Amino acid sequence: MVKPTSVTNRIRTLRFEHGEMTQAELAQRIGVTRQTVIAIEQGRYSPSLEMAFRIARVFRAPLDDVFQYPATTEEQP
Repeated sequence: MVKPTSVTNRIRTLRFEHGEMTQAELAQRIGVTRQTVIAIEQGRYSPSLEMAFRIARVFRAPLDDVFQYPATTEEQP
């Protein structure tokens, strides 16, 4: 069983804000399969750093506007 990732994302929202882009269109633009985009959107797969940057560039958004990682108690002031 695959453990879901702690990384969350706004990919689905961003796709709809960018002309209702389909998962297939995003996949083609970043060079992966539609199934990979689905897995990332659903939090079942964390993209590589390079792929995360490619996704952010498609939406012309900073990386942390697309992906979020919760702070741990050690990281909080």
